This record gives sequence, C-alpha cells and structure tokens, in this order.
Amino acid sequence: MYAVIATGGKQATVAEGQRLDIELLGAEMGAEVSFTPVLVVDGATVVSAPGDLAGATVAARVVGEAKGPKIRGFTYKNKSNQRRHWGHRQHYATIEITGITKGA
Repeated sequence: MYAVIATGGKQATVAEGQRLDIELLGAEMGAEVSFTPVLVVDGATVVSAPGDLAGATVAARVVGEAKGPKIRGFTYKNKSNQRRHWGHRQHYATIEITGITKGA
C-alpha cells in the first residue's frame, strides 16, 4: 500500500517505513504528525475521491532535520562597480512514515 501526500506545496509518494525530507513543520523531534492523503493505492484498489479520502490518514514521526544543498548567486551591473553575492540553504524535516489507513 502506498499513498500520495501534499506538504510544503509539493506532493510525495510514500510507503510505510519510508524516510522522507519535507519542508519544516514546526514540530519537535519525535513528535507524531498526520497528513491527509491525496491518493491511496492498495493493490488494485485506488481511492482518490474526496468523499472516500475523508477518513484516510498517513501517520508519521519526525526523526530529525536535514539541510539542502548550498545555492550561491551573484549579480552585478556593468560599468558601475555594483556587485552582490547571496546564498541560501534550505532546512528540511526528516519524517518516517509509521502507518497508512484507508478509512471507511
């Protein structure tokens, strides 16, 4: 069984026991979080209607934090000695999927 969840403006396919890096949730390490799935697939059964997904949940536990790659940028304007360096490194929460329920 697997499910598709939406978090942080993105969608991810998850299965039980899988670890995943997602946008920060504001939850502490070891906290239990739950997501409402967009799609649940159990063998040949596919549940995607909003009414059928009302009772479906994906349970997960926050197991750590991670950092993405460093992104470096540089802008300049010709002939005016105007230069600017900038960088960014995204922070992620690492979660482990503990259970997927289909609901009713």
